[in-house]
Amino acid sequence: MGDLLVGKRILVTGVLTDASIAFHVARLAQEEGAEVVLTGFGRLSLVNRIAGRLPKPAPVIELDVTNQEHLDALADNVRQHVDGLDGVVHSVAFGPQDALGGNFLNTTYEDVSTAVHVSAFSLKSLTMATLPLKPKDGSLSVVGLDFDAQVAWPGYDWMGVAKAGLEATSRYLAKYLGEQNVRVNLVSAGPVKTMAARSIPGFDRFEGVWNEKAPLGWDLNDPEPAARGVVGLLSDWFPKTTGEVVHVDGGLHAMGA
Repeated sequence: MGDLLVGKRILVTGVLTDASIAFHVARLAQEEGAEVVLTGFGRLSLVNRIAGRLPKPAPVIELDVTNQEHLDALADNVRQHVDGLDGVVHSVAFGPQDALGGNFLNTTYEDVSTAVHVSAFSLKSLTMATLPLKPKDGSLSVVGLDFDAQVAWPGYDWMGVAKAGLEATSRYLAKYLGEQNVRVNLVSAGPVKTMAARSIPGFDRFEGVWNEKAPLGWDLNDPEPAARGVVGLLSDWFPKTTGEVVHVDGGLHAMGA
């Protein structure tokens, strides 16, 4: 047991399986002394089952980040378990199949808007929904999970556009909420074999790219490096860091051909 997050209350979204980065964020946060609350969407029985694999029991709140009623009720629902929040983890993304897989030129705006709403705008929605839980004399650290939007990835298509939107959203949140002592940062993680990743056509092609180009190497089966990056940003060790995208990808983002 560490003490990096002792006394912290952390809300973690997006836990679906124990292979997800969000699950390992929750696990490490608990191991570092935090109280953790989870949210789930749709398959709550599965999320509750996965929550049972954490070091300590963690309550699960239903949250659809596109449902305003859920967002309006979130603060009160969180208060049933903890009296405030010091950190929020945004690990939510979704793109309809027609928005992925090389269909970029034919994707409808309806599918694009869904991808952007769930994957980018929801960072603003979640942050504002949890803002009332920020300690009056303390800070709130919001950390989102990203996939590098500086370049175009094969098959990622409109999800890449949504991630670019996520990065811009985090910067504007950092700008407008800094005076309230709210930090908003992203961890741009290398690819990890999660349930979400399996829905990306051509995901298996990423493995060769990282094997060849990441100077520190990369293991698609190990979500812990990215989770550690998130936990670090949730801690008090980055009190003046906001609007940042921290790459946890073995260094691939910095490499050329």
